Amino acid sequence: MKRAWWVVGLALAVTCCCVLASRRAEPIPATVEAVAFSPNGGSRLGYGDNDCADTVVEAIGHAKFSILVQAYNFTSEPIAEALIAATKRGVSVKIIGDKSVPSEHGGKAAECADAGIVILIDHKHHIAHNKVIVIDDQTVITGSFNWTESAEKENAENLLVLHSDKLAAIYTANWNTHAEHSVSAGQLGEPRK
Repeated sequence: MKRAWWVVGLALAVTCCCVLASRRAEPIPATVEAVAFSPNGGSRLGYGDNDCADTVVEAIGHAKFSILVQAYNFTSEPIAEALIAATKRGVSVKIIGDKSVPSEHGGKAAECADAGIVILIDHKHHIAHNKVIVIDDQTVITGSFNWTESAEKENAENLLVLHSDKLAAIYTANWNTHAEHSVSAGQLGEPRK
């Protein structure tokens, strides 16, 4: 009788493993467009010799119709200037920031809002720690890199630029989820709903 229960238990375990394995998502094909590290490049392998901020600015410069940003910190002047320039070219730019973004010392959110960029603040989470940009529904920029000068010049950071419409759709869906529970930054004083 003990052997029968052992066999039943083993059969259930194998069945559960098969069910879980069959639910595994298919790999998402993506092309690596760029790899960057800070401070000041950081790779001696021929890849990743670019600065993180320069890589972000270059990618933003190629945007044709949309840029979605999720930023934990946002004090980078070159990135703010690139986003404002994209807006002036007619690109729709929207930013979701952490609740600390409106009061950041040297923050660039107010400049972006003044240029017509939509600024939302994610108050739902203890920290909105995402560092993501989705460009034209096909390019995803992610990594540890915060959109700050100190991240560029002082911190050990990484940045990855990927080209994949499927990956971009997943990140866009996540951006939209956070946008639903975020509030407008208004004039970057107290957030309002």
